[in-house]
Amino acid sequence: MGRILAVVYGALCYLVYLPISLYAVGFVGGLVVPKTVDSGPAVAWQQALLADALLLGLFAVQHSVMARPGFKRWWTAIVPAHAERSTYVLLTSLVLLLLFWRWQPMPAVVWNVENRAGRSVLVGLFWLGWAIVFASTFFINHFDLFGLRQVVLHLRGRAYTDPPFTRAVLYRFVRHPLMLGFIIAFWAAPRMSVGHLLFAAAGTGYILIGLWFEERDLLAVHGDAYRRYRKEVPMLIPLPRGRA
Repeated sequence: MGRILAVVYGALCYLVYLPISLYAVGFVGGLVVPKTVDSGPAVAWQQALLADALLLGLFAVQHSVMARPGFKRWWTAIVPAHAERSTYVLLTSLVLLLLFWRWQPMPAVVWNVENRAGRSVLVGLFWLGWAIVFASTFFINHFDLFGLRQVVLHLRGRAYTDPPFTRAVLYRFVRHPLMLGFIIAFWAAPRMSVGHLLFAAAGTGYILIGLWFEERDLLAVHGDAYRRYRKEVPMLIPLPRGRA
């Protein structure tokens, strides 16, 4: 029964994540959803900047600290190891929900592309970025990334093992296509407000710092295979001879 409950818990965490991840597309792109990066009552820019910086900082701390191996060793003394990833996904989803809800807009315009062709290119890049994000999760192991594989292995009485190292599809051209997709989606805006610029700049900075830690973790797990991969494939920009 405990193993079945673990699967139910993992599935519920995943089902919480899915609509919030889709909401993120609308939040950044100003599409459909009731609260976007540029909507909401206007407040003094100092107040908005402080509130948004705190929200971004909260996300960065939660998302980074809970991903560190040292924290995981401590955390799994409280949360069962097979539920650790699902719990991480759940808490990340809740922090994102808070960020979307309490985000304060800063509507001053940084740029506004009025040329129809230019706007079409940027809109196309926006959707390309999100397509890369979602596709990249399946090119590695979508269900491991979001904790479902862990609870299913526990249900079957099998020990968890890290997914095998892969260079599938986009991973042949850049080492972190998932993060590249986020960066493209954040910046491909025909109309860029100050608030959106803050979100994009902070998100990009966080990604670059996070990748430094992730690279260390991947080297520790995959060793020489990942070391060779780093020499052959760039980090984010698909340039020849591993220049990122």
